[in-house]
Amino acid sequence: MKSITVEAKIQNVDKVTEFVNTILEEHGCPLKIQMQLDVAIDEIFGNIAYYAYGDGCGDATIQIEMEQDSRTVTLTFIDQGVPYNPLENKDPDITLDIEEREIGGLGIFLVKKTMDEVSYEYAERQNILTLKKKLI
Repeated sequence: MKSITVEAKIQNVDKVTEFVNTILEEHGCPLKIQMQLDVAIDEIFGNIAYYAYGDGCGDATIQIEMEQDSRTVTLTFIDQGVPYNPLENKDPDITLDIEEREIGGLGIFLVKKTMDEVSYEYAERQNILTLKKKLI
């Protein structure tokens, strides 16, 4: 497992994406899956940057683990911000016209739909969101 810890500021999303993509490329990750993971990084890290620490600031740690036997990548996002489980939110009604939909929730919805597993826990005063995606 490898990890990177950065200040939870939106300007650091590129640094996180580059870190993850370097590891994915080393393991021959298909481009389609890499793009899905990039969208997930953008959404999850963006939410941490905008909402986890309110008006303050703090760090976010992103861990990546490549499981060779199962050809699965696990991305874990950890922050010490306000406890928040994004998986508890109701999925947006995508059958409604855009003008009729409530604002928010679409990014997490996309992450849940494109990943094989998404889980959340709050432990030791930390939000821990874990994404799993098979590389096949």
